[in-house]
Amino acid sequence: MILNKTNAASTFAKKHLEEKTGLTEFVLLAALLQSLVALSIDAMLPAFPKIGQDLGVTDANDVQLVVMVMFMGFALGQIVYGPLSDSLGRKLPIFIGLVIYLFGSLICIFSESLTMLLNGRFLQGFGIAAPRIVMNAIIRDKFEGRSMARVLSFVMAVFILVPTIAPAIGQGILWLSGWRAIFVMFLLSASTALLWFALRLRETLPAEKRVPLSFRHPMAALVEIMRTRTALCYTICIGLVFSPFIAYLSTAQQVFVGVYGQVELFPAYFAIVALSIGTASLLNSRLVLTFGMYSLAFWSICVLTVLSLGFTVLLQTILPKPPLWGFMVFLIPAFFCLGLVFGNLNALAMQPLGHIAGVGASVIGFLSMLISIPAGIVIGRAFDGTVVPLVTGFGVFGFLVGAVMHWTKRKSSIPSLFTPVQEKRD
Repeated sequence: MILNKTNAASTFAKKHLEEKTGLTEFVLLAALLQSLVALSIDAMLPAFPKIGQDLGVTDANDVQLVVMVMFMGFALGQIVYGPLSDSLGRKLPIFIGLVIYLFGSLICIFSESLTMLLNGRFLQGFGIAAPRIVMNAIIRDKFEGRSMARVLSFVMAVFILVPTIAPAIGQGILWLSGWRAIFVMFLLSASTALLWFALRLRETLPAEKRVPLSFRHPMAALVEIMRTRTALCYTICIGLVFSPFIAYLSTAQQVFVGVYGQVELFPAYFAIVALSIGTASLLNSRLVLTFGMYSLAFWSICVLTVLSLGFTVLLQTILPKPPLWGFMVFLIPAFFCLGLVFGNLNALAMQPLGHIAGVGASVIGFLSMLISIPAGIVIGRAFDGTVVPLVTGFGVFGFLVGAVMHWTKRKSSIPSLFTPVQEKRD
C-alpha cells in the first residue's frame, strides 16, 4: 500500500511537471491572487472622504472601519480555509473564497449605508483569505527547497509593488468615476484571477494525500500554541506590533490629506512608506543569516520604540505639528524597522510548530489579529487631527513587544542576544 501511494504521488508530481503553466506565469498568477488583499485595502484609502459624504457618515473616524472590518473577515477566513484545503483540495477553497469576495464586492458597489458597505467589506475579507492562505500551500505542493524559496522571492517582489501603486490606482479611478468604480475594479480583478486560476492551474493535492474534514486540527493547534510559551508569546508580539500598523492604514488618508493637505500627492507619500517596509522585508533574508531572528527583531523593535517615543515627546513639547518632511523622517525608518520585525516574529512563533506548520500558521494569524484589530481600532479612533495618537501608538505597542520578547527570551532556551551564530541554527 505504501508503495502504491508512493507511485501515485510520483505520477501526480510528474503530471504537474507537464502542465502548461510555466514558472513566470505561475509567479504572476500567485502574486495576483495574494496581492488582492493589499489592493482591496490600499486602493480604497483615497476614497474615504467621498464614502463618508455619500453615505452620510457624521464622524470621519467611522470610515476607518472600511479597513478594520475587512481585516476582521480576513482573520476569520484564515482559520477556515486551511482545513478546507487539506480536505477538499487546493482549488475548491480558492473558488469558494473568490466567489464570496465577488459577492462582497457587489454589495459594496450598491451600498446605500455605511452598515451595508461594512457587510460587503467583511465578506471581501473573509473571501480573499482563501487565495492568500491556500496559495502558500500550492507553492509548497509544487516546489521544495531552493526552488520554493526562489518562487516565494519572486512572488514577494511582485507583492511588494502592489501597496506602492494601489492608492494611485484608487485615486485615478476616483477622479474618473467615483468611489463605487473602485469596487468595480476589485470585481474585475478578482474575476480575471478566478478565470485565470481555473483555466491554467491544476489541482496540486492528490486525493490520497487529503484528510477528512475536521476542525479538530485547528483546535488542537490552538491548544498546543496556548501551551507553548514561545509560540504564544511571539503570537502576542505579532498582534501587538500589527496594531499601530493597522491604525496607520486606516488613518493614512486622514493624516496625509486632512493634516497635511496632500490630496494629489497622497499616493506618492504612501508609496514611499510602503517601499521602506518592502525594502526591509527583502533585506531581511540576508540580515537574518548574520544577526539571527531574535536579535534582528528585538533590536529593530527597540529602535522603533525609541524613535516613536522620542518623536512623541517632541510632539507634546516643542513640535505639536511637525512639517510633512519631519513626519516622513519618522515614518521611513519606523516602517523599515517594521519590515525587519514582521517576518522574524512570524518565524519565531512558528519555530516550535514545525509538525503542524500549515494549520499552526493559520491559528497564529487568527490569534494575532484578535489582538491587533481591537487595538488598531482604539488607536485609529483616537485620531484628533494630529499625528500624536499614531506616533504614540507605535511607541507604546513597540515597548510592549520589546518587553514580551525580553521576558520570553529569559524564560526559554533562546540563546543570548550576543550569540548570533547559535541563533542562525534556529
